[in-house]
Amino acid sequence: MSNQYAPEHLILQIANANDYVKLVDNAGSVFVGAYTPESCGDYSSGTNHTLPTYGYARQYSGANTATFQKFITAQNITPEGLENIGRAVMCVAKKEGLDGHRNAVKIRMSKLGLIPKDFQ
Repeated sequence: MSNQYAPEHLILQIANANDYVKLVDNAGSVFVGAYTPESCGDYSSGTNHTLPTYGYARQYSGANTATFQKFITAQNITPEGLENIGRAVMCVAKKEGLDGHRNAVKIRMSKLGLIPKDFQ
């Protein structure tokens, strides 16, 4: 039930509370045991206080060090890979009206002999 609600703060003040933490999928922050009030998390224990509200804990975590890190993705498509996805990419680019994107694929595929030079 709690995972569906995805609370900002979840207080587990129950017997064997530590055993239940692993069952929590959606909560901004979990306060475990009889001596862990939310106020300690808010002001002193060192956990994050910038937490998702209104059930957004189903999709998001509280702000943490990863929030302030930069992640870069990289791709390296082989000729075989371009052959597999190129026509689909050109189709989507054409539908979106992005001729430059479409031509970037078309030129490469033409150089590989994968489409005729007069391909529309």
